[in-house]
Amino acid sequence: MTRRVLVATEKPFAKKAVDGISEIVKQAGYELKLLESYKDRSDLLAAVADVDALIVRSDVVDAAVLDAGKQLKIVVRAGAGFDNVDLKAATAHNAVVMNTPGQNANAVAELVFGLMLALARRNYTGKDGTELRGKRLGLHAYGAVGRWVATIAKGFGMELCAFDPYIPREKIAGDGLTPVAAVDELFASCDYLSLHIPKTKETTKSIDFALMSKMKKGAALINTARAEVIDEPSLLRMFAERPDFSYAADIAPECAKEIAEKYAGRYFFTAKKMGAQTAEANVNAGLAAARQIVGFFEKGDTAFKVN
Repeated sequence: MTRRVLVATEKPFAKKAVDGISEIVKQAGYELKLLESYKDRSDLLAAVADVDALIVRSDVVDAAVLDAGKQLKIVVRAGAGFDNVDLKAATAHNAVVMNTPGQNANAVAELVFGLMLALARRNYTGKDGTELRGKRLGLHAYGAVGRWVATIAKGFGMELCAFDPYIPREKIAGDGLTPVAAVDELFASCDYLSLHIPKTKETTKSIDFALMSKMKKGAALINTARAEVIDEPSLLRMFAERPDFSYAADIAPECAKEIAEKYAGRYFFTAKKMGAQTAEANVNAGLAAARQIVGFFEKGDTAFKVN
């Protein structure tokens, strides 16, 4: 029986990505179904009913979707974050969930520098700014994105340090960064602090006032991770009590309007979460998702399983 793979995307992949996914799926002898730019959740529930595999981007895959997908054996989130997929429900339905780590890492890393430069050059208003060369950049997590950030930062002539309890200190040091033993030390010692932690129960609202208040004078916080890792009351308190503090993120916090009204020139927010919004990352993540599905069915490969 032919396996069916559904690509369900409210925000469609680029045509090049869809063509590449189609080629990989067809070469494996599978059938591809497309559900692009759908407006109603019922469309997704109907489309998933007869498929073996599902590729999504930021689309929500919850218990209702898994209930509807009676044949569903694997869900791949084309991207690094996977908080849009209900892992417990997937496990209960005996469905494997994977992400595609690293495929959008360079896109996010380049955005980090776009955000840092916006703050350093006072949002390009013509006012005197500062340079990145010689500044100390701290990385809160040293995964795929963190490693690309470090690579780019070396070209800017920045000093580098990182905190990641899951990465051996020898690995961090071997890449030319100073490993930091505690997150408090990281925040206290850097001119720029770049967040790359995932959204989990432990990290949600973990960036609070107790931590941010340790930041050195004139320091800036850069968030291309998730909005939820920031405790927003603490963020507002930092803006109010630390006029030297600035913040940039690729997704505006709920308190963005208040920040805009009171703290002009000390923040920069993109119009939407756009770390992975490049043509290259779009294609890379889509093709990786298709290859992982084929590897799962043909070889039992679960290397990127997250549930």
